[in-house]
Amino acid sequence: MSGSRIEHDAMGDVILPEEAYWGAETQRAVENFRISGWRLPPEFIRAIAIIKRSAAVVAREMNILHDETISDAIIAAADEVIEGLHPGQFPLDVFQTGSGTSTNMNLNEVLANRAAEIKGGARGQKHVHPNDDVNICQSSNDVIPTAMNVSAAVQIRATLIPSLEKLHASLAAKASKFDRIPKIGRTHLQDATPVTLGQEFSGYARQVELAIERIRATEPRLHELALGGTAVGTGINTAPGFPARTIAEISRYTGISFREAKNHFEAQAARDVIVELSGQLRVVAVSLRKIADDIRWMSSGPESGLFELLLPALQPGSSIMPGKVNPVIPEMVMQVSAQVIGHDAAIAAAGSIANFELCTAMPMMAANLLDEIMLLANAAESFASRCVDGIKANEEKMRSLADASSALSTSLVPVLGHDEAVRIAKIAKAEHTTVKAIVLRENLLSPERAAELLEPLNLTKPFRAQ
Repeated sequence: MSGSRIEHDAMGDVILPEEAYWGAETQRAVENFRISGWRLPPEFIRAIAIIKRSAAVVAREMNILHDETISDAIIAAADEVIEGLHPGQFPLDVFQTGSGTSTNMNLNEVLANRAAEIKGGARGQKHVHPNDDVNICQSSNDVIPTAMNVSAAVQIRATLIPSLEKLHASLAAKASKFDRIPKIGRTHLQDATPVTLGQEFSGYARQVELAIERIRATEPRLHELALGGTAVGTGINTAPGFPARTIAEISRYTGISFREAKNHFEAQAARDVIVELSGQLRVVAVSLRKIADDIRWMSSGPESGLFELLLPALQPGSSIMPGKVNPVIPEMVMQVSAQVIGHDAAIAAAGSIANFELCTAMPMMAANLLDEIMLLANAAESFASRCVDGIKANEEKMRSLADASSALSTSLVPVLGHDEAVRIAKIAKAEHTTVKAIVLRENLLSPERAAELLEPLNLTKPFRAQ
């Protein structure tokens, strides 16, 4: 058959594309799982390649393969995959066997065939064996959970934490800049006592600071790796010392201090750490949605809304309304938040698909988790650089709204009593005037005392009139 080759596995002959580095087991999975077209992220494939590379390094050091040229060729092939040189060789659908065995074998076969070429052989001839050589002292059941942790840890360090730190710095800078700008506070979307715009932004900055702390708090458990448990957690067919040394090599290669799981049965039978991390990312998504939505509300209008903030104008907002500009970045952030919350729900459900010695929904969990990390990292960076950094305060509008609010009557309670303050507030609302105007008209306080008690900026810190 032109353009194809035949390989043999335990179930018989399989026809493969001639250009494929993958082998029979991968091809069977390609044909079995035509489900979504959704592929496992490159970061996950790269993590498996790092594991295979590290295992080959240790196998060479421990003289397990008895042929250094095989180890060297596997290392060279893995380096190519890590560098992204063979992106088309990983065709499997996310929705596959729940252990990820198909993807583990995909890597084993690709690395074996490419290593065979590097050694001067031909693909498909098993000059380098995908099971005996590339998968030495490993099982899909410990490789895939290890790759989940490694890929997530690497991406958190490389993308998510830096993006959140950038957003935190941006929000904190605005909190400082806006510290003396009073505005009306709002609870239940109704007027409340005054705050400063800086105080609001300090709350946003603290949310992001706590988001970083939550993620980092999960890292010690994320850095425990299942590698070494092999099939069911017992470590059968792995050489003594091999797991610890391979994990040390993974740590050296990635710059992250991974360690062997305290209990391999937990590390493979459950993926609670992935559920935990996803839950923390859901909290981050909820925080970002709150911040983005507040900013969207404060920029509403301009003529008929709050219009307390001026956002950077990034693009036309309408195909029909001239001059309309929309809060596109906050709306993007809110959509990302919804997507992450959905991913987290899927991960929580998948985490419960775990009977006895193995969780069997790992490929989907890995794909969703890495998508969450990517979405949040990109959204946070864009939110900081294309929105928050350019926000300006409409001080005049905020001052006018604060001065006009009947919520200022709260400061009169210690002096005039609650019932009198309620009466004044009602009159101010009914007459569409200010609390200060009613107080002065009825000579309830001197002009100086009224100015002190009803100055919005004075009410933005602990204050009780005597």
